[in-house]
Amino acid sequence: MTAPLPAWAQQVADVLPDVAGHHLSRFLPPPGAPVREAAVLMLFGAGRDDAGEVLLIERSKSMRSHPGQAAFPGGAVDPTDDGAVAAALREAAEETGLDPAGVEVLGTLPRLYLPPSGFAVTPVVAWWRTESPVGVADPREVARVDRVPLPALLDPLNRSTVRHPSGFVGPAFGVGDLFVWGFTAGLLSRLLNLAGLEKPWDDETIEDLPPEHVPPGDETEIEA
Repeated sequence: MTAPLPAWAQQVADVLPDVAGHHLSRFLPPPGAPVREAAVLMLFGAGRDDAGEVLLIERSKSMRSHPGQAAFPGGAVDPTDDGAVAAALREAAEETGLDPAGVEVLGTLPRLYLPPSGFAVTPVVAWWRTESPVGVADPREVARVDRVPLPALLDPLNRSTVRHPSGFVGPAFGVGDLFVWGFTAGLLSRLLNLAGLEKPWDDETIEDLPPEHVPPGDETEIEA
C-alpha cells in the first residue's frame, strides 16, 4: 500500500486540477502561433521531518541562456519524448542523475509562454516517492544541485520582491547562498500561494536585482 502524502504535499496535489494559466502568468501560448515545447520538473520531497523540500539546479555560467540562474530541472521536449512528462523526467535525469522510477507525477500545470524564446513550458509537479542520489550529472549545463527545504522557502525573512533592469518586478527567494528569481521564483511562489502554504511576507518593498544575477546583455525569459 502506498504511503499517503504529507499534509502539505496533499495540499499541492489537491489544487492542481483547479489551476488555470492566468493564475500563474500573464503570458500564455498565443493560439495558433508556432511555439517550441518544453517542460520543467517541480519535484517535491519529504525533506527533514516530512517538512518538505524542492529540487532545484543552478545553471552553468557558461550557458547561453539563463547562465548561473537557479531553475527547475527541465528543457525542450525532444521528438523521441512521449510528451511533457517524459521530457521533464528525462531532463531531470540527465541534469541531476535523478532516478525517474522513484518519482510519482501528481499532475501538470497549464503551459506558460516565454515570449523571447518562443517556448511553451509545461510545469510537471511530482512527488519524490523513492529518493535517489542526485548531483551535477552534466557540468556543461549544471553548476550545482540543491534540495531546498520548503520551510526555508516559506520563511518570510527569505522572501523579497526584485526589479530586473528591464523593468520586470517579481518575487525572489534567498536561501543561504542560493538566490531564486525570475520564472522559477514566480512559478514556485504562485503554486505555494494557491496551495495555501504561503506565509505573510513583505511583497510591497521592491529591491533592485543584485548585479551578480544580471549577466551582461541579459535578455533571459524572466516572467512567470
